[in-house]
Amino acid sequence: MPTLILFFDGYCPLCVNEVQHLRRLDKRGALRFEDIQHPDFAKHWPQIDKAEASRILLGLDNGTLIKGLDVTHRAWSLVGRGWLTAPLRWPLLRGLADRLYLWFAANRYRVSGWLLPGAGCTDGRCQPPRRPEK
Repeated sequence: MPTLILFFDGYCPLCVNEVQHLRRLDKRGALRFEDIQHPDFAKHWPQIDKAEASRILLGLDNGTLIKGLDVTHRAWSLVGRGWLTAPLRWPLLRGLADRLYLWFAANRYRVSGWLLPGAGCTDGRCQPPRRPEK
């Protein structure tokens, strides 16, 4: 049973890359990932506000809603790599890290285009991934 349900943007190549990396590291099954762009997202997760989840990363940690870099740090901690994200939660860095994260979240498609030129992101938008037919 997962400890953390992480709600991610499946249209964001950088976000998808991080999810794939976390999946590979999650040997204990502590994480569950839910794509907020999935057509059935609202049906399966009516308690999660998709607009808010588009603005800031959301997670359910043992049923408690957590946001932003708290989700990131919790996810990396659950896969044994919390030391990588711990500085982002230190009191002296937390405020700045949270502000930078909010900028990143608002510009994630543009940043994905800069960092992953082949990701299909132009003009601050990314192409939705192809979904397999059911």
